[in-house]
Amino acid sequence: MFVDFFIQRPVFATVCALLIVLGGAIAIPTLPVAQFPELAPPQVVVSSSYIGANAQAVETAVTIPLEQAINGSPGMKYITSSSGNDGSSSITATFDVTRDVDLASVDVQNRVNQALGRLPNTVKNTGIIITKQTGGFVFAAGVYSDNGQYDSLFLSNYLDVYVRDALKRVKGVGDAIIFGERKYAMRLWLDPERLAQRGLSATSVLNALTEQNVQVAAGQLGQPPSNPKQDYQISVRAVGRLSEPKEFENIILKTGTDGTLVRVKDVGRAELGAEDYSSVLRFNGHEAVGMAITQLPGANALDVDRAGKAELKRLSKNFPPGLKYAEAFDTTYGDRGIDSRCADYTAGGDLPGRAGDYIFLQDLRSTFIPAITIPVSLIGTFIFVKLLGFSINTLTLFGITLATGLVVDDAIVVIENVERHIMEGISEPHNAASVAMKEVAGAVVATSLVLVSVFVPVALFPGTTGILFRQFALTIAFSVSISAFNALTLTPALSAIFLGHHRERAQGAFFRLFNRTFDSGAAFYRNTVRRVVEHRAPAIACVCCCSRGGDFSLSADSAGFYS
Repeated sequence: MFVDFFIQRPVFATVCALLIVLGGAIAIPTLPVAQFPELAPPQVVVSSSYIGANAQAVETAVTIPLEQAINGSPGMKYITSSSGNDGSSSITATFDVTRDVDLASVDVQNRVNQALGRLPNTVKNTGIIITKQTGGFVFAAGVYSDNGQYDSLFLSNYLDVYVRDALKRVKGVGDAIIFGERKYAMRLWLDPERLAQRGLSATSVLNALTEQNVQVAAGQLGQPPSNPKQDYQISVRAVGRLSEPKEFENIILKTGTDGTLVRVKDVGRAELGAEDYSSVLRFNGHEAVGMAITQLPGANALDVDRAGKAELKRLSKNFPPGLKYAEAFDTTYGDRGIDSRCADYTAGGDLPGRAGDYIFLQDLRSTFIPAITIPVSLIGTFIFVKLLGFSINTLTLFGITLATGLVVDDAIVVIENVERHIMEGISEPHNAASVAMKEVAGAVVATSLVLVSVFVPVALFPGTTGILFRQFALTIAFSVSISAFNALTLTPALSAIFLGHHRERAQGAFFRLFNRTFDSGAAFYRNTVRRVVEHRAPAIACVCCCSRGGDFSLSADSAGFYS
């Protein structure tokens, strides 16, 4: 018999259990931790900027052509867009929950490339950004100067140069977003009256900037083939893009008939300022900028939180004097509770259940066996959680909690049957375990298959309901499956080792009263079953009448519960 192989080889059964525990212990630290499974449909965002255009021009020249190209992507449910008076265009394509976000991003990228020829050159020059919608923020911090010596322009650029790139290199970080960001930009202020007096317009200034503020590849002098008398080969470095306000003010806009030059400083001025002043951020009463961290899909939020904060603390040691940061919010507090509960469930098991086992079995060694087999089933379940790409969340832990009460049944059935045969006269524990398993092995397998068949269909539900309860159902199904395997291998092997006819049972008035009550109940149950079996026809008729008397239905509502 299959079970006899493990009864005679307890070391092999123990090694199998240790492999299961080892696999689960390795998988748990690598699993992402979240409060709930990912329910939001995947989204791909297409962003672009048409500098200087109003909302109507952006809508006509940029947003509509891109929408027409993106619309109809495989698996796309709907599309939303917005066009701003600042020249910004944002298109969000939402896909079905079953659609892979990476493939959806590639499809959108290909369709955007097809529409590039219809877009203005300014939009193509600034670029079109296509991003996958990432998860929510992990944590955010406010950066400020307590004495007001640094303005938001300096703070924003300091974070952009020295902090953002370092945080984005942290493992699991999807992006580092700066709130109230103000990038350095050269701003030209033009006087309309001076422009009109000289016959110029804003377009003339823009064209002059485009022509004169360029990076030029000037080539080399003396590059072969050259004059044999040329002794040196020299790279020519020409003045490229301008960087100082005076350089922009000296840009030539027009040459008069008498040779006079009209420069930018004749019709306006140039100053170094911020690219955008549309937002103002204050933190703890100080002018500040904020920085938030998002995580990559599938990353462990707790690991990202710890690593991101550690990196920010390290970077803060090099902050200029007076520059400080403070945590604004942290979204991983709920995840911390989930992480701690996971450790409690897998390590502690069901302690009240073990107390109940001791009351019934009244033997420490009998109680010790399920205390070993139950953690094997619970920890081993995380192997399949890892393989299926699930996370440690409220639903998977709810499944583990429910499975704690289910997986103990298999071990208890085996232990009680082995103990019964020992008490009835089979003194050799190995023989008692073998005889007992011949009686209950089929029942253990059958009950496990019934439980699996109840929960597996829940994982097949379509849509959001299926995603929400798939992890819960499959967690229980795999726990029960591993429990059945342990009941056929590890539990009988341990029973053959720990159980024997010389055992010290618990003594006391409570246990004597409990045993008399239990024996009376068992005798009543045996007599009742015997009478029902002797009169099968009335019993079957009674069951049929009871079934017709009540409405029985099996349905799944939107919450996924059975009624």
